[in-house]
Amino acid sequence: MTVGVLVSYGDPQLAEFIAKYDEAYGLPPADILNLEPLGKAPSCTDPGVNTANCRAWQQETRMDVAMIHSLAPGARIAVTAIPVDETQGETGMPEMMRALDHLTEHGIADVVSMSFGTPEQNFTDPRSIHRLGRAFSRAGRAGVTLVASAGDHGPTGPLRDRPDRTYDRRVVAWPASDPRVTAVGAVRLHVDRDGNRTAPDTLWPQSGAGRSSTFARPWWQRSVADGGALAGETADGGTAVAGGAGGRSIPDVTMQGSRGSSQSAALFAGVVALAVQEHGGRLGDVNPLLYRLGRRGAAAGITDVTEGRNDYGGVPGFTAGPGFDTASGWGTVDVPVFVRELAESDR
Repeated sequence: MTVGVLVSYGDPQLAEFIAKYDEAYGLPPADILNLEPLGKAPSCTDPGVNTANCRAWQQETRMDVAMIHSLAPGARIAVTAIPVDETQGETGMPEMMRALDHLTEHGIADVVSMSFGTPEQNFTDPRSIHRLGRAFSRAGRAGVTLVASAGDHGPTGPLRDRPDRTYDRRVVAWPASDPRVTAVGAVRLHVDRDGNRTAPDTLWPQSGAGRSSTFARPWWQRSVADGGALAGETADGGTAVAGGAGGRSIPDVTMQGSRGSSQSAALFAGVVALAVQEHGGRLGDVNPLLYRLGRRGAAAGITDVTEGRNDYGGVPGFTAGPGFDTASGWGTVDVPVFVRELAESDR
């Protein structure tokens, strides 16, 4: 099985880093495929390149690969780098979707992890979200599972032209908000040195959550209660989309995210890769099945997250509670049980 990772720039020192990581944690050598389908990525010190952003992407690339490899050590990881910086708004998004199309068209990836996003409101033309999202439909028809981070600014997100500041209202990030994508938020695991839980998992306080003002609540999400907001309220406080049904709620699930939801998304991509291996083939869009499994709780490998809240920058957040909630989705997963259920359940 192969996990695709979409990034800007990539990391020329990735092989050296992951070799040291494997040695430190006793992992087998990582199988990494480096791809640059849109052309060679520039150096972080090349003219016109924001060096700080480029180096941040290098760190992101290392973390994504390390997390996927830790959970699915037998998976090939296709690091797919674009030669431009994905920032707030449309910048870099068309290139990311072209890179995704490359993975789809060439049958390279069974799962694709996307540790990036921007508030839906940062698109100058909301229709461009739907145009870009056509790549998700193409991936879905090929059976590719798509995973994205829910964001690291609680119920809000960075402004398009001032990314050091955030909106003064609730917003959610795309591509996580697209129903064809599994949105992954972040939790804190409380364990001892041997990995034994010392306390229940709690919501990472900056984990992104909310409801889309672009996408209606999908059919597989309409039957679950959605705590934390008034009925019919959308993420930006406006009228609900789709005739009062409310917007698509994110996240769907959460994973360990002490370094943010980017870490969480990569970990969940690793979980799906294990399920692909056990299933013996691609799983495609796992959201409908995830919501069926969520209702079964611990028996299906779902570990409820019932503590924590994600207020941020003066914007009121959402509170984790029993069952499905806006803050944490279904909660996190007991990997061995969840992988088995995901792989063996009737599609």
